[in-house]
Amino acid sequence: MALINVSHPEEFILLGFADRPWLELPLFIVLLITYPMALLGNIAIILLSKIDPRLHSPMYFFLTNLSFLDMCYTTSIVPQMLFNLGSSKKTISYMGCAIQLYIFHTMGGTECLLLALMSFDRYVAICRPLHYPLIMNQRICTLLVSIVWLSGITYAVSEATVTLQLPLCGVNTLDHLLCEIPVLIKTACGEKLVNELTLSVVCIFILAVPLCLILASYASIGNAVVKIKSSEGRKKAFGTCSSHLIVVFLFYGPGISMYLQPPSTISRDQPKFMAVFYGVVTPTLNPFIYTLRNKDIKGALGNLVRNIFSSK
Repeated sequence: MALINVSHPEEFILLGFADRPWLELPLFIVLLITYPMALLGNIAIILLSKIDPRLHSPMYFFLTNLSFLDMCYTTSIVPQMLFNLGSSKKTISYMGCAIQLYIFHTMGGTECLLLALMSFDRYVAICRPLHYPLIMNQRICTLLVSIVWLSGITYAVSEATVTLQLPLCGVNTLDHLLCEIPVLIKTACGEKLVNELTLSVVCIFILAVPLCLILASYASIGNAVVKIKSSEGRKKAFGTCSSHLIVVFLFYGPGISMYLQPPSTISRDQPKFMAVFYGVVTPTLNPFIYTLRNKDIKGALGNLVRNIFSSK
């Protein structure tokens, strides 16, 4: 391991898959393809939600925020990963690591809460349809999204700041593809029990509690859908929820496996594969999941394409 004699290193060496160099080229190609796809897909959803009047509803307001989150989420890590995978110098500056840590965890924490807010929106729409315009009006939606963003920022700033204060005892090597809180805690020396306990407690509130609220919302939604007499009505209600449920399981599954266990028990390669999944795969799939399963977005996309070609 590389040793240094300062309070914090000037840069970190990201080992990545140094022990499996044959993985680097395939992963580089996958990231090079999926990253532009993630950006284009999420930008398309944001533009369609702004342009098409039929998409000016709370559901698409939240979806726009999710798309923006996913763009920032993947942009905070993929360019650095591409640079390191494509060169022999696999480093990141200390300041770059800190910035990545704050942005990555701000987006991750905010997305956990936003997915719970989106499930509440579906609950009100299906279980309380007559009260929906009153409960989910524009002012309340803006307030709820602001609270979600503020909570995500608070979580990231507090947890990342505490993690960056941990002593590294001269070690500047991270066995990872990026700077992530559990890996930094695992790398640090000295007493880390308090940090591990704090991370676990905070992640219970940022991961487990929202997931429980999502499951409770969908239990109520499922009960309400069963009572709908019209098969067309049941199909429509199921269609508006299925895309969100798929995204929830894609995001929460890897997140729980990483953040709801002590960092000291995390296996060597687990953080690398999980980071690729919830930092790259999920943001890339989200636009396709919502587009392919949503008639409103497909209709808006078709109208936009027709308008572009007719204007030409």
